[in-house]
Amino acid sequence: MRKERRTNKMKGRISRIGSYAIASSIRDHHQQPCITCTTFNILAPIYKRINLEDPSCRESDYRAYWLTRNQSILNWLLYERSSIICLQEFWVGNEELVHIYEKRLRDGGYSSFKLARTNNRGDGLLTAVRNDCFKVLNYRELLFNDCGDRVAQLLHVELATPLPQCRSNDIQQGILIVNTHLLFPHDSTLCLVRLHQVYKILQHVESYQKENKLNPMPIILCGDWNGSKRGQVYKFLRSQGFVSSYDTAHQYTDADEHKWVSHRNHRGNICGVDFIWLLNPNRYRKLLKTSWSETLFGMFKYLLRRASLTEESAFAFLKADNKGDFITYSGFCEALRQFNLIGHHHGLSDEETKELWVQADIDGDNVLDYKEFQQRIWKPTGSEQRDEHGNEVRDGGSKSKDSQRQTIGFSVKNAVLFPPEVEKGRWPDDYSLSDHARLTVVFSPIRMPCSQLTS
Repeated sequence: MRKERRTNKMKGRISRIGSYAIASSIRDHHQQPCITCTTFNILAPIYKRINLEDPSCRESDYRAYWLTRNQSILNWLLYERSSIICLQEFWVGNEELVHIYEKRLRDGGYSSFKLARTNNRGDGLLTAVRNDCFKVLNYRELLFNDCGDRVAQLLHVELATPLPQCRSNDIQQGILIVNTHLLFPHDSTLCLVRLHQVYKILQHVESYQKENKLNPMPIILCGDWNGSKRGQVYKFLRSQGFVSSYDTAHQYTDADEHKWVSHRNHRGNICGVDFIWLLNPNRYRKLLKTSWSETLFGMFKYLLRRASLTEESAFAFLKADNKGDFITYSGFCEALRQFNLIGHHHGLSDEETKELWVQADIDGDNVLDYKEFQQRIWKPTGSEQRDEHGNEVRDGGSKSKDSQRQTIGFSVKNAVLFPPEVEKGRWPDDYSLSDHARLTVVFSPIRMPCSQLTS
């Protein structure tokens, strides 16, 4: 027993030393003209089980437990002093805990914003920004009002003090920050709900920029995305030009899906689901509706292949009983229905289904021939180029007037996950701060033209 206690103490000491080393590495960048961002799902006490034999026994019933754990979380957050802090599963339903976070963050020089999930779920989001780094220009809340009662926060900030490389009246200093927590994919039909949530976020960001007549600026999306690099959400965001900051820092490609993890879920599976996404203002960017349609076609093809259908048999399946060598709209809809993409309350709407059909029907004759089936569903060809890390590369072309304007962008200098074992794809048994790892990214502001092109 004594030996076991000594071993546990040693593990705890090593863990603390490792965490201090990581925090020190991040804090070193505060001496340089850098911006730091932390995202962390802190596991709401109403969800944390403390007795595996009794699922109803939760940490929220034991004040000493949840208070100690959350004080430790705050200690680390305030020690690292990230410029931006995005928390998920924040226990908004407990006034005492809310007060503790708000007071300590305020005393630490932060402005904080909280948002509860709809239908009194008990938890929500908290976003905090350092007052000496940013001036908050606007704050918006996005309520999805879907089956998961999920929400998102949008902050429009500008640098409180222009950085040395960006001190010019002609250089825009604005940044858009989003914090969210997507629905967990309990079954395959919910993957479409999660895609809808991301689509709504990007539509909201796009609308905000248009309403306020804003020029392109960096967009940082933080949160628990509840999906890995193999999923459609990841592919959708990549198609919009966003890059995973952690993967960029470590030079991982889109295919490096097992190099790191950030979550051990309630099923005991470990996976990488926590991301800080970056979109710079000079990135090549497809029209949002185009990316949305291509992602849905990609999901449809995945379902067809999962059903062991080949290219030829998939085309025959979509033709259904049609005797001609083409696919009709009714056959297309029936196939979507059989794969649970329509026909239920969180499936594609009639309008979205029709829009998908219009995208597929290239020549507009209201039927899909084999070539259109290939081009849009089975073998779509993207126009974008990609570098060795899987990132999109803009090709040459004429510059727009906006390209003459200068704005800030970001290069990724460093990215760290804690506990350190997760960076090797392992989950340590002695980690109890949360069921998620804490991700912190260091960005270095750079000057760039704000020519965000669309295809």
